[in-house]
Amino acid sequence: MSRGRANAIIGGGLVVLLVLVALVGPMVAPFDPLKLNLRSALKGPSDTFLLGADEFGRDVLSRLIYGARNTTWIAFASVGFAVFFGLLFGVLAGYMRGWCDRVIMILNDSLLAFPGLLLALGIMAVSGASRDAIIVALGIAYVPAVVRVSRSSVLSIREREYIEASRVMGNGELVTMLRHVLPNCVAPITVLATTMFGWAILAESALSFLGLGVPPPAPSWGNMLSTARPYITQAPSLIVLPGLCISVTLLGINMLGDALRDWLDPKMQS
Repeated sequence: MSRGRANAIIGGGLVVLLVLVALVGPMVAPFDPLKLNLRSALKGPSDTFLLGADEFGRDVLSRLIYGARNTTWIAFASVGFAVFFGLLFGVLAGYMRGWCDRVIMILNDSLLAFPGLLLALGIMAVSGASRDAIIVALGIAYVPAVVRVSRSSVLSIREREYIEASRVMGNGELVTMLRHVLPNCVAPITVLATTMFGWAILAESALSFLGLGVPPPAPSWGNMLSTARPYITQAPSLIVLPGLCISVTLLGINMLGDALRDWLDPKMQS
């Protein structure tokens, strides 16, 4: 089995598992993730709590499942936000050129001057912690990368013969962009979006760990790590389990991204 095929199978399997847990996991979660049971606080794995209980006696397995749902939705929505607006501005800049290109790229380079997580931290500090605020903050932080990739693709695509043929046939600029330019940007944006999905999961976990993510008591992998810090010696599994979920998820996404790059980039076919 080739390396690319192995990456696709393992990475795709892990990503599909994550999506399935996010979609149907809450239906099979053994307990309400917010239900307190102080008598069971910090208990280890047992027949009742398969992965143990946290400092408030809440079932860790149920909180991991619901945390996967919150984390996955935030990552998916923020990447969708970034891809939509990044493609919009990137295609406009690359196709229209002139003053439109200059204005968009000045604004884009201004955002690129700030590290993505730092920019998201600043937005979250102003807007406050909420799920919608995280989506907007991470989406804005990742838009510049999409603009750069889509613009560079459009700059080469707009010089192709079929673009000139579309103009000769009388198609307007908007029709040409939507029917001939945009579809040819799908391959590089797909690879970038897969990579950004991993970035968004890691960034959301970091924001939640710092107290600027999903507000407690709603579970996410990041805030589970944060609240478990005082109990690392009493119940190390409270740190290990959400950290392991984040690590395995990122591994699967990166492997799938490598496989997609190999398939969609002609230079990697050999």
